[in-house]
Amino acid sequence: MPSTPEGFIEGPAFSRPFKLLATVIVGGCAIWLGQLWSAGALGSARSSGLGWFLAGMALMVWTWFSIMTSTTRLDDKGLHQRWIWDKHMALDDLAFGKLIRIRGLDWLVAPRLYARTLMGKFAVFYAASPQMLAEFERLVEELRKARAL
Repeated sequence: MPSTPEGFIEGPAFSRPFKLLATVIVGGCAIWLGQLWSAGALGSARSSGLGWFLAGMALMVWTWFSIMTSTTRLDDKGLHQRWIWDKHMALDDLAFGKLIRIRGLDWLVAPRLYARTLMGKFAVFYAASPQMLAEFERLVEELRKARAL
């Protein structure tokens, strides 16, 4: 359980610079697609070329939207992350945790918690806020101490 007075902690999964980078990439791809289409490089609306490009663009937009709205929550029930598909892992089931991060680039590349259950199921939870990162570090340390017993 989180060490906060409220009994839970919630924060963005991805940093603002990462969100900005994702926006620039997806926006640039949308502009490029529009230019290709207006130049007639994708063929007619009935040809499959445009359909494939639109399908790829739809996947990029869905991923971008998920990055913009994704939040991570730690409460007495477990870890939760709203993402392309929502992730959940109960704290009682946790057997192992490892914090994966690139020190010095936390502002861009969100640190993540690799969590595994006793049954071998695993999930990765992202954290952009320093408070959530501190809770992840505390959780990893508690799991390490529990394994040592």
